Amino acid sequence: MSPNRLNGRRARLEDARGSQAAEHMLGLASKTLDLMRSGLTVQGCQGVCQLLLPETTAIAVAMTDTERVLAYEGALAADFPPGSPIHTAGTLEVLQTGKIGMFQSRAEGDKGSTELPRTVRGGIVVPLNVQDRTFGTIKFYYRSPADIDRSQVAIARGFGQLLSTQLSTHELDRQAELTAKAEVKALQAQINPHFLFNTINTIAALTRTDPAQARTLLREFAVFYRQTLESTEQLIPLSRELEQTRRYLRFEHARFGQDRILEREHVASGCGDVLVPAFIVQPIVENAVRHAMRDEGPLHIDIRADADDGDVVIAVADDGLGMDEAAVAKLREGIDAPHGSGCSREEKGTGIALRNVAERLERFYGFGSGIDIVSKPGEGTCVTLRLARTATHDE
Repeated sequence: MSPNRLNGRRARLEDARGSQAAEHMLGLASKTLDLMRSGLTVQGCQGVCQLLLPETTAIAVAMTDTERVLAYEGALAADFPPGSPIHTAGTLEVLQTGKIGMFQSRAEGDKGSTELPRTVRGGIVVPLNVQDRTFGTIKFYYRSPADIDRSQVAIARGFGQLLSTQLSTHELDRQAELTAKAEVKALQAQINPHFLFNTINTIAALTRTDPAQARTLLREFAVFYRQTLESTEQLIPLSRELEQTRRYLRFEHARFGQDRILEREHVASGCGDVLVPAFIVQPIVENAVRHAMRDEGPLHIDIRADADDGDVVIAVADDGLGMDEAAVAKLREGIDAPHGSGCSREEKGTGIALRNVAERLERFYGFGSGIDIVSKPGEGTCVTLRLARTATHDE
């Protein structure tokens, strides 16, 4: 075989090996991502240790949080069960500094040495960092310090960076969930005072004129507020959100009269089971009652939920006072504006509620989700919510 052909064959073999190595590492990254999806859990960390041990010359791999061992795979695993406190100075130093550390055991017979198990003579400790905070470590143990060469350090550092990146993703998701819950709490605080005292006064008046209805409303009132305070889950079925909306309207019927607010619903097959953030329909219906009712005559409110090209679309339409283009434009600006801006005093409550709904739709359903507002003076308003990619195949 000529030198050129031989060199070409070697180059192709090296490319193939490089491609296989890259594919293997991508596979490892994908598997560790699944294992770390819930953060530093005992089960996930044990799976990571089992996965990574064969990828190094280490005889054991361990993971910790900032206080305790979470997982240990390999030699002497029985001596370090999950929950064992961290006792090695090297690990504590890495947790404190957030920098990779390498260490070895003291001389044989040194009774003061608790740095490593007896059959282990060297180790690498890699911090698991998210921004400027160290959440834990991954540790690689070796029989001899001579086994810790440059390639082993590079492998350990790479795995640590990979896990740190995945922890960062988990932390971002966790913070987003906490933010969403905080926004729900803020919306609860914004919704509750609007009709709290009016409803109490209505029930108080009914205790004299219709005690049976007063008792019924009081029970409904307790259920309504219990649901309001407890609905901080990430997502609930649309059917439950609509049930809470109907419960809200019962109080307004008692206040204004049964014939003053007429509500209709149409929920297409399967749409009632779609998971939605709490408080995306009820505040829009409340805004219609507060701002769209005329001095006389009924207010019709139609709620529809339909599938539309893979999305679920929820529309809340009324035939009330309506708004001109300038008012609608202010509401749209308020949806995109920072808190505390974008709405006049009269429109503030409406704008806050719509902005809160829009932000949560975008967070939960991503690109293509959001709110649209159409209104005409004297004819009414329609607020449409689009939940991207939520329709089931059966709809």
